[in-house]
Amino acid sequence: MARQKLGQHFLSDAGWREKIARAIRVSSHGMETPSHSAAQNYCWIEIGAGHGEMTEYLVGTGVPVYAVELDPALIERLQGLADQHPNLTVVPGDVLETDLRSLADGRRIRLYGNLPYYITSPILHRFFSFADQIDEIHIVIQLEVALRLAAQPGNKDYGYLSVATQFYTRPEFVLKLPPGAFRPPPEVASALVTLRLPGPCAQSGLSNAEAFLDFVKSCFGQKRKTLSNNLRQIAKPQQIRELLKGLSLREDARAEQLSVAQFAAIYRAISSANPAAGPDSRT
Repeated sequence: MARQKLGQHFLSDAGWREKIARAIRVSSHGMETPSHSAAQNYCWIEIGAGHGEMTEYLVGTGVPVYAVELDPALIERLQGLADQHPNLTVVPGDVLETDLRSLADGRRIRLYGNLPYYITSPILHRFFSFADQIDEIHIVIQLEVALRLAAQPGNKDYGYLSVATQFYTRPEFVLKLPPGAFRPPPEVASALVTLRLPGPCAQSGLSNAEAFLDFVKSCFGQKRKTLSNNLRQIAKPQQIRELLKGLSLREDARAEQLSVAQFAAIYRAISSANPAAGPDSRT
């Protein structure tokens, strides 16, 4: 039985499970067969393993699989699956408190998760904190959030979460899933999104990614307001307008119009012009 307080919607439809398995290359009909050395160099970490709906696909790859599950009622079932598959380890606990780096034990990480809709954003930020060790993130999430992750500047879905995701990863919208694919069915459609790493963060040269994202969050502080208004606490509006002009951007630019690269350029310009009061000073 699903526990609503945990946001549980189990992927019960076998056809949709197979479509997801093929999309993430763990289906027997299209599996990426790892060499012995590759099997030693990466692992799968599954978030919210549930009844093991997708776990069986993951363990079929032969690489180490760590199934993270919070619900005690499901852990016992998963442990039975682990008894049958020596490459599966069940990890009881909350993903927001789980040290993915320690789990991987030096291996590269591939993540799969059917995420609770109500805490998708905190989980993504948790993943991003281990970005240097993750190669791929495959997540089933609410359709509305999936569209936000992949949205481009100027799109109505583009916002802070779009920029944060596209800073750390290269997102791809893969599949739309109907409510009927799950039991119990959610009230909204879902989607599979793949996030490949590294993203622009790795080549950005920014010394403090968290400070940069705090700056981006300030840029989106009030929708439809210009950057010069939203960044008043960092620099005077006229200074912001001059910096934007110097970067060949409109002086009345708004956050929803800017790419990740443009945010990074503005951040650097403000930090250079205001070394004592700029964004980097809040580290």
